[in-house]
Order: sequence, then structure tokens, then C-alpha cells
Amino acid sequence: MEDELFEQRTDLSKLSAAVEQIKVTLGQIIVGQQDTIELLIAGILADGHLLIEGVPGVAKTLTAKLIAKAIDARYSRIQFTPDLMPSDVLGTSVFNPKTVDFEFKQGPIFGNIILVDEINRAPAKTQSALFEVMEERQVTIDGKTYKMDEPFIVLATQNPIEQEGTYRLPEAQLDRFLFKIEVKYPSLEEEIAILTQQHQQKTNEQLSHIQPVLSKDDIISLRALVRGFYVEPKILEFIAKIIFETRNNKSLYLGGSPRASLAIVNAAKALAAIRGRDFVTPDDIVWVAPAVLRHRIMLTPDKEMEGVSPDDVVKQIIQKIEVPR
Repeated sequence: MEDELFEQRTDLSKLSAAVEQIKVTLGQIIVGQQDTIELLIAGILADGHLLIEGVPGVAKTLTAKLIAKAIDARYSRIQFTPDLMPSDVLGTSVFNPKTVDFEFKQGPIFGNIILVDEINRAPAKTQSALFEVMEERQVTIDGKTYKMDEPFIVLATQNPIEQEGTYRLPEAQLDRFLFKIEVKYPSLEEEIAILTQQHQQKTNEQLSHIQPVLSKDDIISLRALVRGFYVEPKILEFIAKIIFETRNNKSLYLGGSPRASLAIVNAAKALAAIRGRDFVTPDDIVWVAPAVLRHRIMLTPDKEMEGVSPDDVVKQIIQKIEVPR
């Protein structure tokens, strides 16, 4: 009923066709994980960095690689390890005997889609190398600033259960990720489909045939389109109330910041676009809120001991707030 009250003002046919094509392409190789794929596409349209968390073997890296393959852009992969140095990520100045001067050699961070595998495996000094580049889309080395090409997206993966040889990401860095996407175990039916697909040895053949769906310019223009979507004042108030409640909730030690509010707005606009609308509804807010907030809020120690999850608290907060109609 709500959709009928608004007249569609934006032509979303190109965006809808591209999103559908990406979903179909990934669906040929990735079994299930529809929510993960939708969040990844929304994150790219919302110009956000994405943290993908899940136990080993649930296709986190494969999904990120497939998303990168679907976009005609410069892709690089960095495997984070305990001995990785900041210069291994950002690049370093190398002496050139011909010019008798130092030349800057770009590191793998200089690209459009950067897959940082197992981000929590590198020590703090290497993790902090991403601080400036993730927030300001630039790198400052030896007093010189190097701008990143647009689009610039960091897709990072991490394993939630492994503590040996890992370094926890600081809250300030987690806050730079638009979404924390949790990849769950497949259902029994999905597991059977995965086994059947692998048994028939289709996956590698399909991987080599993936063609880009969107160009860099397409991403830039679609992002500009999505940013211009309409959001009603009462929807903005709904978002503000959710974030305000996280700061006054007895189950939480740390609530959401204004960056979390902005992240929900941008993510909801992108989700609306994926679902064929140029305006945001309360359902969009409810759907994206857990992915935006689960890494930005901190539970009190007693709630952690009880086994309560951040998603549970976000759900309770939303249930207490009157949904705008």
C-alpha cells in the first residue's frame, strides 16, 4: 500500500538489470547466501567498505572474488599475515639509480576493489595502514598524498572463532566498515547442492566464464543516482531514534555514533534501489540496521555471558520504537 502512495521518479531499469545479472551470475556458483549477496551489492552502491565474517570454508573469499569479477575494475588481493608490514600494503619509496632519486612504488591497496583476506591476522601497525585510505580515500607517504581512483572498495574477511595468531580490530577501524556481513553455515538442502555441484566439477569452468556486468563509470553514476533518493523526515527520525536508543540501552556498553546513522540512511537507499524503488521505507531500515550496527555496538559483559548477540539487542530496540507509516 505504501509503495502506491509514491510515484516512481527515477528510471531504475539499468540498475535493476545489472543487480539481477549479478545475482544470477553469483547464484550459478554460490549456493544460497542471498542476503550476503544483496548486502554486498548494497554496500557497493552505498560507497561503503564491507567486512565479511564467517567460519572457514563458507565461501567468504570466493563470494568477494566473484563480486569483484562482476565489476570491470582493478582488483587486488592482500593476504594479511602476522609479519605483513604497512609498506607491503601501501607501497614504498625505492631509489632509482638512473634518476638518482626515490620513486614511489604503489602497493596492492592502489586499486578499485581490494580484497583483504583475514584482516585480523595482521598486527595493529599494519591494520592501521588502512585507517586513512578507508576513510579519506588517500594515502600519505613521505609527506606526499596519493588519491585513490573511484570507485574504491575494501572487502575484508575474518574468522570469528579463531583466536590463535589474530589481532582484534580496534573499534575505530570497525566503524569504517559500512556493513559487517555474517556468513552462516548452509542448510542441509544447500549443502547437498554444493556437494552435487563440486562432484560434477562445474565450479572452475563457471568461474572462468564470468563476464563483468558493470564498469567503473557505471558504479560511479549509479551511486550518484542512489544518493539522490528521497527519504521522508519521519524515516530519518526513525533512524535517529534507533541510534539514540543504542546509547541508552542497559544491554550495551557502547552505542552507535552519528556515522552509524548516516550508514543506515545510505545503506537503506541502496537497498531500496536493489528492490526497484527510488524512496526508502521503514522495512529497508529494519533490514539493514543489524548489518550496520552489529560491529558498532558493544554488549555489556553480563549480556555477553548470557549469550545475547548484538543482533538480538538491535531487534529489541526496533520493536520498542513505533514504526512510521
